Amino acid sequence: MAMNAESYREQLAALLPQGAVWPRDGDARLSTLLVALAQEFARVDRRADDVIRESDPRRALELLEDWERNYGLPEPCVANLEQTLQERRDALVSKMTTTGGQSRRYFIDICAALGYDVTIEEFRPFRVGQSCVGDDLTNGPWQFTWRVRAPAVTVRTFKAGRSAVGEPLRKWGNELLECKVSRLAPAHTIVQFAYGD
Repeated sequence: MAMNAESYREQLAALLPQGAVWPRDGDARLSTLLVALAQEFARVDRRADDVIRESDPRRALELLEDWERNYGLPEPCVANLEQTLQERRDALVSKMTTTGGQSRRYFIDICAALGYDVTIEEFRPFRVGQSCVGDDLTNGPWQFTWRVRAPAVTVRTFKAGRSAVGEPLRKWGNELLECKVSRLAPAHTIVQFAYGD
């Protein structure tokens, strides 16, 4: 917790030597100097608390651009999109904490962190003895294809304490979802996106 200016003034006054040359009454020039020094110390103390807050990317505001630059954000495919403060923070935390993976659960979790509720379909190759009559013929490139199925419309809403002044109250669109999944998808696979029923 940051100390206020009055606490600093009291501490500075307590550190003064004893004697007539060091007056402690409120109208003395020395007292005015101590008040000015105390105000600056209190300001620096508050800024130190701000730096501690900025060291957490989930709460960063002033240093968010520096965090993003260090982690290669924004992603090239969303650089032209106007992202909200919370979307930027979420992208940063995701980039910092993601360890990689190729499983369904990995991609479902990535999408959930972005605010999308998705399911993933994988296509199996048609095999005699395992597949049934009427099953899709999914040989060739289909065996490396998977589909991300999301709701027709995903709305991300303004949240007090997490969003910034001037941001829209509601935002929708799937560019962020498609960008992130496409960038993280294994190189040998083909990703399809389906929305709604």
